[in-house]
Amino acid sequence: MADSMLDEAYERLRETGPERDGWLSNHAPMAAEALVRHGHGEAVHRWLDAYADRLEERPRGIWPIPVDEWRDPLGDPTRAGDWLDYFERELAAEPWRTVLARWWPRLLPGIAAGATHGVIRVGHAVRALLDQETAPRLAEFGHGLAYWAARWQPLAPPGAGPYRSTDPRSALDGVPLVPDQRYGARARLAQLADLPGWPAAAGMVPGRPGQDVPIRLAAIVDAAVVRYGSHGYASPIMLVHAATAPNAVLRTLPALPVTLWGPSLDAAWAATAAVTAAYAPAEPRSRRPADPAPQIDEVMSRAADSGDAHAIKFVDTAVDVYARGGRPSVLALALYSVELINGA
Repeated sequence: MADSMLDEAYERLRETGPERDGWLSNHAPMAAEALVRHGHGEAVHRWLDAYADRLEERPRGIWPIPVDEWRDPLGDPTRAGDWLDYFERELAAEPWRTVLARWWPRLLPGIAAGATHGVIRVGHAVRALLDQETAPRLAEFGHGLAYWAARWQPLAPPGAGPYRSTDPRSALDGVPLVPDQRYGARARLAQLADLPGWPAAAGMVPGRPGQDVPIRLAAIVDAAVVRYGSHGYASPIMLVHAATAPNAVLRTLPALPVTLWGPSLDAAWAATAAVTAAYAPAEPRSRRPADPAPQIDEVMSRAADSGDAHAIKFVDTAVDVYARGGRPSVLALALYSVELINGA
């Protein structure tokens, strides 16, 4: 039943565009996947009904992108329709894992695409495909790749920094902040190139190749979720992505060749550091945790009832963190995030 509910949602959204109002992301497919994942499939169509006025039609293509000429239109949002057509052809011709393995290293350097929504949308689609391969899920996976390609945006290059693999929270606390946080994501991220300390903060100490990557990546997600509790007040919506972007990469690892895990870890950390630099406040703010700690279903219900896709997606990631450590405080923090986002 849950599987069919997700496929119904994907079919309903298939002819919608990846953005609205020129640059805001279409969050509906990601929120639908998270709701179904956590047992709230019955709420999906009602949630989509409320979100419908924010959806736009799928953009038309301008000119087909040749297979060997993909570099030129990369990062060109006016070619979004062409990218949608391109990946539709790719996925009709080859298995999705083959397409992912070819395109992941091409797209990964532009992980900032759509304020990281490109990789996040792909991560949700991959998680759905790992559960079950269906035509609607393959189509949604192609839409995620197309959005990432159309909005492809590299970050200022990281260096070989002092990142400590055992202490990502300290590493996040050490990320320098951009001097001007008044404008949008592109303006903030552009300041990283001139930010003293950015190369070191965004770099990582190389770790052992292979099997330690999921552990290190999960630790980054855990640290970003916990840090949201003390810093999320400054930008409740945008700081969500410091956790959801690396979690999207973590969810994609099982579908990737192990040779791509190391670069994935590096890019995920750089994305988390970039969102932190662009939106985090200089000082933390303490909060009173919920007492008693809520249950998972209660937190997800509150997120769904809020109507906000960012609340749903952050709770979805917080539940992953809770599953790894079993800390009730994480669920209390997730409930607090819904309140923050609702008030933003």
